[in-house]
Amino acid sequence: MLRARWIGVLIACLVVAGVFAFLGQWQLERAIDTDPAPVGITEDVRELRDVVSPGEYLPEPYVGQRVETTGTWIADDFLVVSARFNDDVEGYWVTGQLRVAERTSIAVALGWAPDQESADAAASVLEQTIAGTESTVLGRIISDEGTALPTKDDPHSMNRMSPAMLLGQWHDIEELSVYRTYLAAVDAPEALIDIVSPAPEELATVNWLNVFYALEWAVFAGFAFYIWYRLAKDRWELEVEEFEERATAA
Repeated sequence: MLRARWIGVLIACLVVAGVFAFLGQWQLERAIDTDPAPVGITEDVRELRDVVSPGEYLPEPYVGQRVETTGTWIADDFLVVSARFNDDVEGYWVTGQLRVAERTSIAVALGWAPDQESADAAASVLEQTIAGTESTVLGRIISDEGTALPTKDDPHSMNRMSPAMLLGQWHDIEELSVYRTYLAAVDAPEALIDIVSPAPEELATVNWLNVFYALEWAVFAGFAFYIWYRLAKDRWELEVEEFEERATAA
């Protein structure tokens, strides 16, 4: 085991184990949040522009953050999204395009309706009453749910709240910047029911998945030494066996 070749292999194993130990420490540092967000911070109303910018992903601490913004409702863009639940009751959301700055818009879920007919009727009322007007909206900011294929019967149908899908049906979108996130309004218009959107659960200060990964790296580091020991021991036993055979033959 003290031969140069095995010492070289041991040094290589030390290097590999050191890399694994570094990766384990890196995972462990990210497993524990040493500066967690204060309890109830999502209930403090903040300006939309202070939380996220157009085109950016929503940082985890701000998921469900209550924000306020002012903008103008764009005509012909009050659209219905299906498969929306209010207190475990399936229904529909009526959404709108709110122009919050020059060539910048965010999707807003204004309220909930129990059936398609009510949602369509509410969208028509909103088109007639608030399209082109300025409003201040208070709501929770939520991440995009991703896109999905529409049904064959209705290519314009949507069952996910996705700004990307809404953008495909919006008007006046040339050179338009759009938020990846959307707002779920706190107060619905008269034709709709308030969206049930409770405060998000407080984030855990320990990420157990990262702790598990850190333990895995420690196991890998130990395995590197085991491989060296096993190879060296097998070689030593083979040499001892060969020596004994030569001694017997002599």
